[in-house]
Amino acid sequence: MRTHTDRGVTVMASLRGKTLFITGASRGIGLAIALRAARDGANVAIAAKSSVPNPRLPGTIHTAADAVRQAGGQALALKCDIREEAQVQAAVAATVDTFGGIDILVNNASAIWLRGTLDTPMKRFDLMQQVNSRGTFLCAQACLPHLLAAANPHILTLAPPPTLAPQWWGPHTGYTLAKMGMSLVTLGLAAEFGARGVAINALWPRTVIATDAINMIPGVEIAACRTPQIMADAAHAVLVRPAQGFHGQFLIDDEVLAQAGVHDLSGYAVDPSQALLPDLFLD
Repeated sequence: MRTHTDRGVTVMASLRGKTLFITGASRGIGLAIALRAARDGANVAIAAKSSVPNPRLPGTIHTAADAVRQAGGQALALKCDIREEAQVQAAVAATVDTFGGIDILVNNASAIWLRGTLDTPMKRFDLMQQVNSRGTFLCAQACLPHLLAAANPHILTLAPPPTLAPQWWGPHTGYTLAKMGMSLVTLGLAAEFGARGVAINALWPRTVIATDAINMIPGVEIAACRTPQIMADAAHAVLVRPAQGFHGQFLIDDEVLAQAGVHDLSGYAVDPSQALLPDLFLD
């Protein structure tokens, strides 16, 4: 595959022919990443629970697969709850059977509950830990044997830079613990597999992104957000980079795009006239 150098960073021309396994890709940021890869001609395994329409949450694995094909990629719709080990193993096996391997894992699936300790049911607490940190670990564990055999393997997890700042723990300890769990899994996997040529990194948005998750954040107006496309473009810029020697980094979307030469981000704003709302976990 052709390569070029952009500001001292060597990148591949595209993701054409690459196979991506993306969790939670039926809507939102996961779907945006899938569609960006599809425009290159990538193969995309859409692993998510949404197999039937839900009037409150538009999008299913089947509508996402159709959109991927329309964008120019190949798609595999996989009903998969990443809390269930057998379902993850089966989804990974189906992806390998269909496309011949896995080049990229995107850990996008995440559960959110922004409440204090006394307002967090243990059912919600358990869900966040099972989906976020455990799900990230499980999907990586299942995909790594195939990634280690790939030409330019990446694991990209949508998680923030690790922090112990009390301002991010006090308001919602359960969610922060789950999200930091994803970050620490990234750190550990990078230390374990980075030297073996797997690029294992995290990506986080500078501002709140206009997805269904914003309904869980009190007082957030969609006009103060950026669209999922900024995360899709940033993820693409990360995933086309050579994997060797590129691991253990906690990347921010606007910084990734700036390094790729994109400095005008106004087109990503839902409403360019509105001030943007900074995302959680960033000082």
